[in-house]
Amino acid sequence: MESTRTADETAIRALLDRSRDAWDRGDGAGYGAQFTEDATDVTYVGTVYRGAAEIGRAHQALFDSFLKGTRLALEITDLRLHGQGTAVVVTRGDVHKGTRRPRRPGKVATYTVVRDTDGQWRIAAVQKTRRRPLMEAFSFRLQPSTRPAAG
Repeated sequence: MESTRTADETAIRALLDRSRDAWDRGDGAGYGAQFTEDATDVTYVGTVYRGAAEIGRAHQALFDSFLKGTRLALEITDLRLHGQGTAVVVTRGDVHKGTRRPRRPGKVATYTVVRDTDGQWRIAAVQKTRRRPLMEAFSFRLQPSTRPAAG
């Protein structure tokens, strides 16, 4: 059982690595291929894309314009398997240009990943949120009980 869990965690990490690598190459189709056919991608500005094809198409347009030459920094902060075919992954990351990674990642993303019909892990949903450290600190100072146990 533990070896299956380790293999699944390794496969999920590889999935997010492939997603990041496609982003870094500016490859919308490759990026979209990491999603399920009925996936949902909610961007940090609130745009909702549905399905691997639309996610790939829209990201190619972004890679060709606003996101041209960007790279995706991605750090997994939590990975939890739920049953045999579903996991929730929380990441911190950011989009940047050049090889220098951001010192303080400004986004948090929550991924729901599933074992697809072909047995491969794919992203079924992702929701990205811009992190507001100053607002967090203010909230924690005014109401300390809002601070999460792990940060």
